[in-house]
Amino acid sequence: MPMRDGQRDQLAQAWSELVATARRTVSDGLVVGTSGNVSVRVGGLVLITPSGIPYDRIRPGDTVAVGLDGEQVIGELRPSSELLMHLAVYRTTDARAVVHTHAVHATAVSTLLYELPAIHYIAAELGGKIRVADYATYGSEELAAHVIRALRDRTGCLLRNHGTIVYGDDLDQAYERTAQLEWMCQVWLAARSVQGFSPSLLSKRELARVAEKLRGYGRSGPPV
Repeated sequence: MPMRDGQRDQLAQAWSELVATARRTVSDGLVVGTSGNVSVRVGGLVLITPSGIPYDRIRPGDTVAVGLDGEQVIGELRPSSELLMHLAVYRTTDARAVVHTHAVHATAVSTLLYELPAIHYIAAELGGKIRVADYATYGSEELAAHVIRALRDRTGCLLRNHGTIVYGDDLDQAYERTAQLEWMCQVWLAARSVQGFSPSLLSKRELARVAEKLRGYGRSGPPV
């Protein structure tokens, strides 16, 4: 694939950020071994972690990139086995980065619920109550279809007996949303473990109010 120097530098930078994010999922305990995967969109290309390679062994020259049609255009290593799921997200949303993990608390919750209730206002960052996508074999078109249904009007969901998938405007946002989702699942499990009590939940109206405030959070300009 012929590239200009500027394109080559852009892809190299994106790959470096992708690998750093993938390694962070391991160091923060969101994945074990080679489980989970990370991708980022650069123009019409999707860079994605390779299949079966420990993240600490991925090098700058190991770049793996596919077109939105799934055809591999850069690299010799095989793309992640969850490529279909990532591509489905890019085709149907405005995602620029996707993070998929097997986080412990989120995976546990995925086996118990059909929807994670609004136990904390940060749920508004992902669009509200977190749906659980129906189970299907990993890497399958069926799983990708279930994920897209669960992501309707959301930026993240749980995968039944599997883990999480979250997207964002960039890798930092996708990762932070992933970490927040895992944290909310941990909070829900802790609250539900207290016998004789049920967690209080936030209303749809309150989530909408928080979502409006979050639109200006951390940006320059007057407070909102």
